[in-house]
Amino acid sequence: MASVAAPSPRIDRDKTSGIPLEPSDYAYAARERDDTSAAPRISRPVTLMRPEYDVVVVGSGYGGGVAASRFARAGKSVAVLELGLEKWPGEYPSGLLEAAPEVHVSGNLGQDEEPVENVSIGRRTGLYHLILGEGQNAFVANGLGGTSLLNANVFLHADERTLSMSEWPPEIRSHKDSLADYYHRAEQMLQPSPYPESYPSLKKLEVLEKQAKSLGFGDNFYRVPQTTFWEEKRNNAGVEMKASTCSGQDCTGVNDGSKNSVLMNYLPDAWNWGAEIFCECEVRHIQADPNGRGYLVFFAWHADGRDSFEGAFHDQLMWVRAKEFCFLGAGALGTTEILLRSQAHGMEVSPLVGQKLSGNGDMLCFGYNTDEIVNAIGKEESDQTSPCGPTITGVIDNRNPKTSPEVLDGYVIEEGAIPQSLGRLLQPILELMPGKWYPTPYNSWRHFVSRMRSRLSGPYAIGGSINRTQTYLVVSHDSNEGIMTLSGNKAYLQFLGVGNTKHVGYLEEVLKKATNAIGGTLINSPFYAAFNQREQITVHPIGGAKMSSDGTGRSGATDHLGQVFKGEGDECHRGLICVDASVIPIALGKENSQPPASTLLTHGPGVNPFATITALAERSCSLLLKEYNLIEDETSNGDLDLHGFPRKIHEMSSSHIQEAKAIKDAASQAGIRFTEIMDGHIYVGSDIDCFVVANKRAKGSSSSASLYVTVDAYSVQNLIERDDHASVATGTFACAALSKDPLMIQHGEIQFFTQDETVSDAENLAYKLDLLSTEGKTYFFYGYKKIDSSMTLSARKTWKATTTLYIVITNEDDSIAGRGIITISWRNFISELGSFGATGETATFTDKLFAPLNFVNFFAQNTAAYFFSPFRGLQRPINDTSGFLNKAAPIRSVMLTARDGVQISMKVWEPQKGKPTHAMALLFIPGASVNETIFSLPTIPINTIDYFTDLGYRCYVVVPRFGISEAEQLGYTAYDARWDIKAAVDFVLQAEDGREPYVVCHCLGSITTGMALLTGAVDARSICGMTSSQVLTNLRFGKVNALKSSTQLLTQIYEASHSSWNCVVRVANVGIQKLAGSWFPCNTTSSSGLVQNLLDQILRLYPVGNPDEVCNSSVCHRGSLVFGRLWQHANLNRATHAHLNKFLGGIHMNFLSHLMRMGAEEPHHPRSSEPEFADLVEDPGNLERLKGLKIQFISGGENVVFSPLSTSESYDLLRDAFGEDGYERVVVDGYGHLDTWMGKASFRDVYPRVQWHIEECERLSRDP
Repeated sequence: MASVAAPSPRIDRDKTSGIPLEPSDYAYAARERDDTSAAPRISRPVTLMRPEYDVVVVGSGYGGGVAASRFARAGKSVAVLELGLEKWPGEYPSGLLEAAPEVHVSGNLGQDEEPVENVSIGRRTGLYHLILGEGQNAFVANGLGGTSLLNANVFLHADERTLSMSEWPPEIRSHKDSLADYYHRAEQMLQPSPYPESYPSLKKLEVLEKQAKSLGFGDNFYRVPQTTFWEEKRNNAGVEMKASTCSGQDCTGVNDGSKNSVLMNYLPDAWNWGAEIFCECEVRHIQADPNGRGYLVFFAWHADGRDSFEGAFHDQLMWVRAKEFCFLGAGALGTTEILLRSQAHGMEVSPLVGQKLSGNGDMLCFGYNTDEIVNAIGKEESDQTSPCGPTITGVIDNRNPKTSPEVLDGYVIEEGAIPQSLGRLLQPILELMPGKWYPTPYNSWRHFVSRMRSRLSGPYAIGGSINRTQTYLVVSHDSNEGIMTLSGNKAYLQFLGVGNTKHVGYLEEVLKKATNAIGGTLINSPFYAAFNQREQITVHPIGGAKMSSDGTGRSGATDHLGQVFKGEGDECHRGLICVDASVIPIALGKENSQPPASTLLTHGPGVNPFATITALAERSCSLLLKEYNLIEDETSNGDLDLHGFPRKIHEMSSSHIQEAKAIKDAASQAGIRFTEIMDGHIYVGSDIDCFVVANKRAKGSSSSASLYVTVDAYSVQNLIERDDHASVATGTFACAALSKDPLMIQHGEIQFFTQDETVSDAENLAYKLDLLSTEGKTYFFYGYKKIDSSMTLSARKTWKATTTLYIVITNEDDSIAGRGIITISWRNFISELGSFGATGETATFTDKLFAPLNFVNFFAQNTAAYFFSPFRGLQRPINDTSGFLNKAAPIRSVMLTARDGVQISMKVWEPQKGKPTHAMALLFIPGASVNETIFSLPTIPINTIDYFTDLGYRCYVVVPRFGISEAEQLGYTAYDARWDIKAAVDFVLQAEDGREPYVVCHCLGSITTGMALLTGAVDARSICGMTSSQVLTNLRFGKVNALKSSTQLLTQIYEASHSSWNCVVRVANVGIQKLAGSWFPCNTTSSSGLVQNLLDQILRLYPVGNPDEVCNSSVCHRGSLVFGRLWQHANLNRATHAHLNKFLGGIHMNFLSHLMRMGAEEPHHPRSSEPEFADLVEDPGNLERLKGLKIQFISGGENVVFSPLSTSESYDLLRDAFGEDGYERVVVDGYGHLDTWMGKASFRDVYPRVQWHIEECERLSRDP
């Protein structure tokens, strides 16, 4: 296909083609977002991620939040990568139908020697993440703020006995108060306090106190500190907080704005000091930067639909560079998995990575259908007189030496609350569980009535069995022997023997007594019961990258700061730090006996770990800041406006500034997002110009490539209604020949159905991407899908056109790095369709519903236009000068008078200034229905006149009477115009002081010049040499033209018309002369009359050869009718084709009849006018007149006006007559007729061949 084999379009990095320079171009109606009633957004689109930051924080829980805040205040550029979404109070699910889509289950099923089955259910970015493991399961949160969004807010210090254990590093265990200051820092930000006495009493809290007393542990009962606000005010980070409504929805997300999660403190603080936060980023592994500049953080971006491409989602990863520090705060299980994957990718780590995991001794149980009203089901709209209360408000602490002399035997029992979304499911679940322990005595009637009340009236029925159910969370110690491994690229979690230890049995006995004391039935967790009493669930997983007890990798994965060890020695990966529960080496506990309420914050007992996680993170950051001489700005935030701008914004690139503004402006517009993957091959090198050849060569060497890109069009209305069709591309391009890692798209623009200015009639889907490799090398990616008439009425070609991307990769200096072809497979196409989704944060539901449909309709309509190409709307002549370039005007314009009195025009161009001037001038003679503009075309960068005046030649262009002139409608023939050639030659000879010019003549200009030479009107000795374009002495029409000029119909009409050839032509041209006069215009408008408009419609179906040549230009159609197709459309640019009305006039029927008869009658020679119609070649002595004239013949290899046989026969004729010297024939592959002079690449493919002949003739004229 010529369009593929031809050189690629000019690559212009600066030309705006996908994203206009003005942000308003992104949105149909740009506006500032001023709706402060909506939830704020402190995260940024991944599109705006920089290639590198000083600090990258993985995860946004307590440890990640601390690191982001501290280092942002130290002036560092910080990026936070979070797997989940950004959800604020008011956006958390409350009912079951809302919550179900937010559930994600992953992990493995299988026990002991059973085969392991990987499980993955639900959206990976779902808020509620249940991780299945052998022996223990974990429940964590995915969201901005981490598990702090869903925990029970219980803020408790680790006890001194636990911190003094040998498992801790000496830097901590040997210093009694090593964490005191850091606990204090955590308290200042998290602001914990117990449930107030002034608040309504809570039934579940009263019942837990009663149970404590019944067990003899009344002294060990107290209210726990929790990070909940009890009054409306701003927290210490400056964020406005609301008073708790005691909804009990902590486990699914508190919507009342009272929960002081990390989202409300550390993260807004980090945001205010310049940290940039990105959601839906699943970090997979870390590797050291190959240039020694920090770490590369590889992540999978969970944009809408990207994970539907299973084969590539976790393989072709995006990445960001952490120049100085990379903090891992993805939670114990998340961080451990990242380190294990990093190890699999070549990072050296301690063998203890993945070891010593703990569930923190968690157990979940239920006291079902007790004798007490418990009221422990959460409710979004809470009853303020008798609320459920926060999930956990009280504790029975049995970790003091009196109750548990051995620290590892200690435990706490906390009451809980079931969220509203699970309220109606709880009764059937509990009643179906095996292994129940019923109370003694058992009042079966009361229990039956209570069960029926709940069954009929729901979980909130007063006195119903669910209203009487107490929830227990037991936290104790376990063996710390859980392990995580990678199996088949999946994480495998194993806690052997967690559920069947003696300690668990003892705890069950305690719970039996506590439940029996209130007349309830003890039921273990669904996991414990479902898996044969061998599995528990934890909400506090810890360990996996535990701190070393001896400062080496032999006893831990990290040092006392959380820095990751290299192997078993004491060397660390400097700047790679774990700051979450993964570093905690042992389950946490606290000894205390009846702590006064006033001392709970400093000495409060308990095992909930987030206070210690936060304190350890504060400690690590403080020591690192000190080690690297970094100073934090301790300035207060004041009142934060999270809808506004942060206090500090790091300098952004111009493209990111535009994109950020555009995204904000388009928030109220409905946009679309979709993802596509294209695979293929790239030939790396600059020596092959043809895409097909490059692709075959790349296939042979297995140089594969893959583009994995997500496209955001922020306003579908803008996309459809504006010509620039702005959209943004984000993703990766993988090609191992360019980089061992995927190349990141730093800035990407994609245009849909934009006019391809480089060809006559086509539209492109254009891809312009700035690429960056992990080695720091930059490339520019230019690709296009070509939509043109080649796909006319062909489903196969339409599929190929819309799924094939021709790409060119250039280096930073614009040199070619490679080229090739990538395509969309059927499988990836189906996944792409599934990835379509609507965007627009504040767009209306209706607009977002119809946005994808509108885009698909837009795509289909534009594609169908070329599929049904002959039936598109006609392109009529236009009068503007769009696409015209600034060209040198002729210095002189004169009118010449031919021997028969006809006036013709001559224009003269001087050599360009500063160029050496040639003594010999050039005379150009165009063909019929055109004028000098075919040589001085204003729509191509270098036309014929530009080329030769730049070489120092004076150029003359004459327009014979059959060209666009005053005489064109007078009915003269080509034979009559021989006197025009004589007048032109004579004028040039005189102007050049007798120096013979070199003549370049085209088509009818060449035929007429031949007639002038054959008849002696022009002496061949007055010409230095000549280029004859397409034809000279042998008029061999192309197939269609030959058919038009020699049909039986024409012969019959000729005979019936008394041998009047003129009449034949009049009839043969469908009665044009009779119905529309003797003049056939190539330019018509809708007001040109019935016959002309009818003809325009008929000519839609005129045969033009390959479908590639179908267009919708009425001027082009008419030119094809009278002359045959005048060009290969691929060789004309859009501006030339659009302005054909300025370059193509019309033709007189008398002129056409003479031309057609010359081509129809053997031996196809030039002839005099009728009635003589003499063969000018066969006339004695005529051919001899050409002797000694050096002639170059040029034919377009695809010429269908005059077959290349025309110049071949003329070439052979002259060589047979005068010998081989002095003649040359050039066939320009891929060119047609007029495009040899009007083509966009003629300056490269045609003009140099003519130049060589001119210079040779000039040399011979000087040195005969």
